[in-house]
Amino acid sequence: VAQMLLLRELLIVFSGNELSIGLVLANWLILEAFGCFFLGKRAEKVKNKIETFIGLTILFSLSLLVGVYVTRILKNILGVSVGEGIGFLPMLYSSFLILLLVSVSHGALFTFSCQVYSLFFSPDASSIGKVYVYETIGTIIGGIIWTYLFIPYFHSFQIAAWLALLNFLVALMLIAPSWKRGQLQKTVTVISCLFLFFGGYLVLAGGADKLHQLSIRTQWKDHHVVHYQNSIYGNICVVEREGQYIFFLDGLPQIITPIPDIGFVEEFVHLPLLAHPAPERLLILSGGAGGVINEVLKHPQVELVEYVELDPLLLELIRKFPTPLTEAELTDRRVKVRHIDGRLFLKITQKRYDLILVGLQDPSDLQTNRFFTQEFFTLSKKRLSEEGILVIGVLGSLTYLSDELKNLNACIFNTLKKVFPYVRVFPGDGLNLFLASRSRSIFGLDKKQIVDRLDQRGIKASVPIARHILQKLHPGWQEWFLRFLEESTQKINRDFQPLGMFYSVAYWNALFSPYLRELFSWLETISLRVILLMFIIYIVLFWVSRTRNTRFFGSGIPFCIATTGFAGMIFDLALIFTFQSIYGYVFSWIGLLVTAFMAGAAGGAMAMTALLSRIKDSLRSFLKVDLAIICFSLALPFIFLLLHPYLGSPEVFPFLKILFLVVSFGGGFLIGAQFPLANQVYLHQKRSLSKTAGLLYSSDLLGGWLGGVVGSVVLLPVLGLLGSCVVVVLLKLSSFVVIAIKFRKPYGEMSLRP
Repeated sequence: VAQMLLLRELLIVFSGNELSIGLVLANWLILEAFGCFFLGKRAEKVKNKIETFIGLTILFSLSLLVGVYVTRILKNILGVSVGEGIGFLPMLYSSFLILLLVSVSHGALFTFSCQVYSLFFSPDASSIGKVYVYETIGTIIGGIIWTYLFIPYFHSFQIAAWLALLNFLVALMLIAPSWKRGQLQKTVTVISCLFLFFGGYLVLAGGADKLHQLSIRTQWKDHHVVHYQNSIYGNICVVEREGQYIFFLDGLPQIITPIPDIGFVEEFVHLPLLAHPAPERLLILSGGAGGVINEVLKHPQVELVEYVELDPLLLELIRKFPTPLTEAELTDRRVKVRHIDGRLFLKITQKRYDLILVGLQDPSDLQTNRFFTQEFFTLSKKRLSEEGILVIGVLGSLTYLSDELKNLNACIFNTLKKVFPYVRVFPGDGLNLFLASRSRSIFGLDKKQIVDRLDQRGIKASVPIARHILQKLHPGWQEWFLRFLEESTQKINRDFQPLGMFYSVAYWNALFSPYLRELFSWLETISLRVILLMFIIYIVLFWVSRTRNTRFFGSGIPFCIATTGFAGMIFDLALIFTFQSIYGYVFSWIGLLVTAFMAGAAGGAMAMTALLSRIKDSLRSFLKVDLAIICFSLALPFIFLLLHPYLGSPEVFPFLKILFLVVSFGGGFLIGAQFPLANQVYLHQKRSLSKTAGLLYSSDLLGGWLGGVVGSVVLLPVLGLLGSCVVVVLLKLSSFVVIAIKFRKPYGEMSLRP
């Protein structure tokens, strides 16, 4: 729960970008590894194990509360303005610092838990596995409570306060039986009681609510916040300034009422509607309220406007803070509001539309990128009339297009051309407007046609077309724009290979962290061929320099566990990213997906722990599990690639959501099953219980950290789902070959007994 809590708060500060999920999880893991190994390895030397365990528990609980508060005010600390994005490097180091005390103390608690557990039960390898299982079971219960109780009914400080109260109660229960033994025990008992009262104040006396309000006032200083609320889809904050309402979604402004950005709205609406001879039925996917619908309704031929907005809370708040503009838009009889995912609506509707307007301008995260992919464009084409037009906007500039901006626009343009025979671009300052259609008539839009159609529709007076918009009608603008894209990427944007998101992130990173610009340029060039060559060179060098001493045995198992941790993180991120690409609301499901994965890890660890005493060849079993992970890596992408045509269909929604949970459970089961085996094999050589637990657990977490950073920023966006899983296969094969070679006897028989 602590992990999900801080992840949610950081996602809001990081503008909902799913790449930050990998960064946050990676930092959590590396810090847990530090706490587990460097602090936890001292567990055997510590005399007062229970008292130290209680101290770490109190530190963990307090640092969680502090972490939530610091996350809320992070932009103030970094000097970032409200509505401004945060670059990749600040995301990485700021989340690292926020998670520092929470994760380090949590990691140390694992090893100390093993020691405390061994005080009451047998101190052998099975105790490590059992603590691992108990920790995972707690994670599973927490994930379920998080999804169905905490998210809908509690704010972050209330959640952190309840966790603190529970931890303080457990601390008191642990120390109370021994409080008479000495001064230390009495002191710890008194401290536990005091913190228990503090937890009670936070939960029962409104302390958590006061912290919540204080953090909002500090976070939004110089702004009058009239509403702040999390929904299952994200965070919405409403700010009032001189009669204007600004609706922020995950920290970014989305809607301004009652006076919107007139220049953008007029260009986004009137150019496409005037390009169509008779726009009667329109579909607006997000961003319609606050000006767009109002301009659409000025065209008298419009008979139906279906406005699709995923989060009902947004429109609920727009109605709560009404303006004449929004009231007129949402009460017009021609406007039908649908609270449903835009892609799902396109799947289930049988209507044909003259125009589909996508009110999202930047594929900077997976939730928006899914409206800029080949799969979405293909679906939209099926729902357009013969002369229908798809309208999307992409970040642009009339003065200078950076390489990142060129690649972003080229990627979207290439993707549109892959689906539609005719694509016209209206370059602009801030926004390039793309019109895509089956009909060549979109190229017939010129100044004369605009004037004629304004006259025909009788709206010349009510729809003034600015001079700068008329200038864009000259065909030379499209030629100028396409010349800029000639040397840009030829790649396309797809659901399971979200290059549009990668190019958008690269663009924003160049603005906010320009020193990493070259790194992102290099990352784009990574291919499977280069990675395959690196693994081949590694195996050849290892074969040449191999040695058969027992010293390598001590490093081979941790290396293999590290690759398993890497694989586990990639599996987890791949499922989260795939779910978001298909459904668009992973914010509410991330807890269940992680819970399913951890449930599998617990199941695998429990099953293998129960079998440890009966396993004669631990190394053979260890390698069998390694092969199973390789097979799972090969199967994972094909499960979703083969089912992709059906993934967005409502008829199979329940089945596919269950499939996500089952696949998550299966991947976790394999990852969890290998950990007890690794302990059994390694403990046979290294007799220290705490060192074995710390080293292997840290190796697992270190591999997970690398998987989180590399997987979220490079592998999944650039190589896609299939390419990322192939990298996992290559990595696991390398660790498998390393162990197989090192334990191969001279006559060719592998030594498999510990």
